[in-house]
Amino acid sequence: MRVLVLGSGGREHALARALHRDPAVTAVHCAPGNPGTAGIADNHVLDPTDPTAVTELAGRLRADLVVVGPEVVLMAGVGDALRRAGIPCFGPDRAAARIEGSKAFAKEIMAAARVPTAEARVCETSAQVEEALDTFGPPFVVKDDGLAAGKGVVVTADREAAAAHAAACGRVVIEEFLDGPEVSLFALCDGQHAVPLLPAQDFKRAYDGDEGPNTGGMGAYTPLPWAPDGLVDEIMATVVQPAVDELRRRETPYVGVLYAGLALTSAGIRVVEFNARFGDPETQVVLDRLATPLGTLLQSCAIGGLDPAFRPEWRPGAAVTVVVAAEGYPDAPVKGDEITGLAEAAKVEGAYVLHAGTKTDADGRLLANGGRVLNVVGTGDDLAAARAAAYAAVAEIGLRASHHRTDIALQAATG
Repeated sequence: MRVLVLGSGGREHALARALHRDPAVTAVHCAPGNPGTAGIADNHVLDPTDPTAVTELAGRLRADLVVVGPEVVLMAGVGDALRRAGIPCFGPDRAAARIEGSKAFAKEIMAAARVPTAEARVCETSAQVEEALDTFGPPFVVKDDGLAAGKGVVVTADREAAAAHAAACGRVVIEEFLDGPEVSLFALCDGQHAVPLLPAQDFKRAYDGDEGPNTGGMGAYTPLPWAPDGLVDEIMATVVQPAVDELRRRETPYVGVLYAGLALTSAGIRVVEFNARFGDPETQVVLDRLATPLGTLLQSCAIGGLDPAFRPEWRPGAAVTVVVAAEGYPDAPVKGDEITGLAEAAKVEGAYVLHAGTKTDADGRLLANGGRVLNVVGTGDDLAAARAAAYAAVAEIGLRASHHRTDIALQAATG
């Protein structure tokens, strides 16, 4: 099987790594990829949001499967173009991808499918915003209706800050605050059936103790030792399958991974958000634990042959990923600083590094080229061992003025 992965971040490096380990995959290509994927795949200079260019490349490579990483690629209609050309694609069409592309559309789907979620208002005027803020009270939850790379959400007790975020976004969804721990669950879908992967937890705030602004994610871990028995089955029955069924009923079958971001509230499971792609950085830990070959799983979704009774096999132990971020992230990340110490980090037992926002210069130096620069993954027999490996590897990395959280999976590992 020849596979083309679209995207250039840590999620795509994790996907390429998992596909590279699949015996059925004979070649992995990335467009555009990054310096990390270059070691395990063939990178191609390409704008992945250009449906024509992607379709032409996939045809030239004789790709048996195209795996879409970023949501912006899906909303550009790349999945639609590939399917019209007869090329199997793991990733929904643009119409189905609106479950992430529009928060208002996602709420509409959830209401129709009776999926439990936060009460919300769609607001387009300042008067509507003020009324919604009055209705729900603090802490205020304001979400940009469109794509915002995981950074379009403000949760704050400051009403002025909430209103300012709404004004900057235009159309927003304002909703009630959900208490309780958050869980991420990925489900692989073929348009009709869905199969769950391991649940994970990520850390959205920039700094330790869940302080600072929201980010695309500063780290993640799996498994979740505190998760209640039967959690995954309940999520599949009350959240994922109803959403898949509703999209199919609307003749927009969902093919790809449906990411359910959930809060385990005092009143039960509630959906915080749906995403139309693998979450970043949860993908990095979930795929690390996956023992079932990834390529065959994703291809079965793309061609409509997913067995709803199938459950993937998982490696024992735990995985923790820590994001090394550039100076100024998430507001104004500084690019161009040299990265050192990756060879030393690779020598740490149980750890490895995934590239998220990097590039090489004319002299072959590795430079920061984004806000989230590296994902350092640690593995071990349990979360404590995985944490130790991840942070030992982080300590070997040099990047001027970079920052990372020191408390990823700490509470779960220490009980």
